[in-house]
Amino acid sequence: MILIDADILVYRIGWSCNTESEKTALNTIDGFIADLLMQLNADEETSHYVLYLTGRGNFRNEYAITAPYKGNRKDKEKPVHIQALRDHLINKWAALVTDNEEADDAIAIAATTHGDKAVMVSLDKDFDQIAGWHYNFVKKRRYYVTPEEGLHFFYRQILMGDRIDNIVGIHGIGEKKSAKLLEDCKNEQDYYDKCVEMLESEERVIENGRLLWLRRYEGQIWEPHSAQ
Repeated sequence: MILIDADILVYRIGWSCNTESEKTALNTIDGFIADLLMQLNADEETSHYVLYLTGRGNFRNEYAITAPYKGNRKDKEKPVHIQALRDHLINKWAALVTDNEEADDAIAIAATTHGDKAVMVSLDKDFDQIAGWHYNFVKKRRYYVTPEEGLHFFYRQILMGDRIDNIVGIHGIGEKKSAKLLEDCKNEQDYYDKCVEMLESEERVIENGRLLWLRRYEGQIWEPHSAQ
């Protein structure tokens, strides 16, 4: 099962064709998807693949306290053909549109359901918290994330935050420092306790965790390890 992050495609193709005609943009995204399936040794007619688009509503908005979730994106310009590209993916490629959650959540749920029979196709590093096969179509790299690696990355995210999504982490802590801080953690309780220590607030850890966690099943809201 090939699980494709179509949000990424819409923006990448949209910006690359921003000064081109709508027809050119649609033809470009068709060719891109066909090529992507070839990279994965798949076929448009016989292979099982699903494209996912983020729709309206997002449960994360009600859990964002420190800063509005994705509040830094409100005034950002969008590609000219963004709506035409979305409509085209829905009508021609049967893309699934999420409701009150992101495409990322739907992909993570499907990946959890299908296990190692699935491959997640995206450039979004957030998927590295999900165990299973991943494919970066720019680097043309297929790689595997173990459950332990996924958990480690998720708690690193809690410390780092996410500037793109307006999730506030600890100033000065990035990829290297977050990995160093958590290197001695042996289990999830250790990870959780270390994050509480560093953020100096259990509430902040829970907030970041709920904003960053990709759902493994429908309706899931992340709970701290101590409450599970």
